[in-house]
Amino acid sequence: MLKSSNPALNKNVFANIERSTGETMTIQGAANKSLILLVILIFSASYTWQQGLGSEEGLRSIMGWIMPLAIGGLIVAIVTMFKKQWAYITAPIYAVIQGLVLGAISLIMEMKFPGIAMQAVGLTFGTFFMLLIAYKSRLIRATENFKLGVTAATGGIGLLYLVSFVLGMFGVRIPYIHESGLIGIGFSLFVVVIAALNLVMDFDFIESGAEHGAPKYMEWYGAFGLLITLVWLYIEILNLLAKLRGRE
Repeated sequence: MLKSSNPALNKNVFANIERSTGETMTIQGAANKSLILLVILIFSASYTWQQGLGSEEGLRSIMGWIMPLAIGGLIVAIVTMFKKQWAYITAPIYAVIQGLVLGAISLIMEMKFPGIAMQAVGLTFGTFFMLLIAYKSRLIRATENFKLGVTAATGGIGLLYLVSFVLGMFGVRIPYIHESGLIGIGFSLFVVVIAALNLVMDFDFIESGAEHGAPKYMEWYGAFGLLITLVWLYIEILNLLAKLRGRE
């Protein structure tokens, strides 16, 4: 029943977690933690944005830190998935790291396409709130078929990205999907839709966790998983906008 294509929020998360006899996870608690993580991420992103803004030397320094920070974020994410009870510590650390990375990426894209960062932020939060409203009003339901389709699509995208990354290490580039042609734009639009639908899966996971009576620390873990999806959605929207702007 608890199934999500987000690796942090999949059906096995509650397999070894007993129903709490103390304080339990609540939807409001998870929402509060999500807000805290978002605020941390925004402040962190603002820091790298300001450090690189108007300074060529600062921008070069930031670009050099993107990959190490991304790897650090991946390590923290993996630790959180295995040690869910640590999420109250590791989730904020992850938010700081991802904020630094997103701030750098956003600034680089902003210098190439002025105004693109705010457009991506607006579309990301607009998508989030529209899907939240649709989910709460039951216009969208996370049925088993819905979960299966989104999970399969997300897995396929992840596999394609992995193959693209490995081939890129050998100087081989998968044609079309990374370009600003119609195929590339269509692919990015598809990925944005799948990333957005993962939000519905995350909402369902948090709601199910509250119904399951999961321990209180799972609020932080649920917020962490939701943040992963939001970061992915923002990056994909930024990429789509860059392709569209590249055709102008």
